[in-house]
Amino acid sequence: MKHYELLTILKPTLEAEELASKVEFIKELLQKNEAEIKHTNEIGIKNLAYEIDKNNRGYYVVVYFQAPGASIKEIERILGIDEQVLRFLTIKYESKKDISFWDKLSTPKKEIVKGEAKVEPVAKSATETPVEAKVEENV
Repeated sequence: MKHYELLTILKPTLEAEELASKVEFIKELLQKNEAEIKHTNEIGIKNLAYEIDKNNRGYYVVVYFQAPGASIKEIERILGIDEQVLRFLTIKYESKKDISFWDKLSTPKKEIVKGEAKVEPVAKSATETPVEAKVEENV
C-alpha cells in the first residue's frame, strides 16, 4: 500500500450539513476503494487563486491515506464527476522523508495529566529596562 494525500476543494455555497455529508462521502469513497484513512484535516473556506465555476472561495479538505495504486484512478474518476467538488489533487508520497511524516500523523499526541503543571513563560513588564553591561576602564 502506498501513501497518498488527497486535497479536495468543495463549493463554498454548501450548507454546514451538506459539507459534513460531502466530507463523509469522500471518506466512504476512499474506504470502498480499499484505502486506510490516517488523518483528515478540514481547513475550511479559503480564497481561491482564480475563479472556478464562478466561485472565488472554496472549502478545503485534506485526507491522508494509504491505498493500493490501482484504486486511485477510480477515486479520481468519481470525484471528477461530482458537481460539488470544484477541484481535487492526489499526491503520492515516495521518499523516506515524506513517509516519515506519516509516522507523526499516526502517533497520538501526549495528553497533559490533570496533576501535571503547565510551564508558562513569564512575560516581561513594559516598564522593565534591560540591564546594561558594566565596562571597566583601565587607566
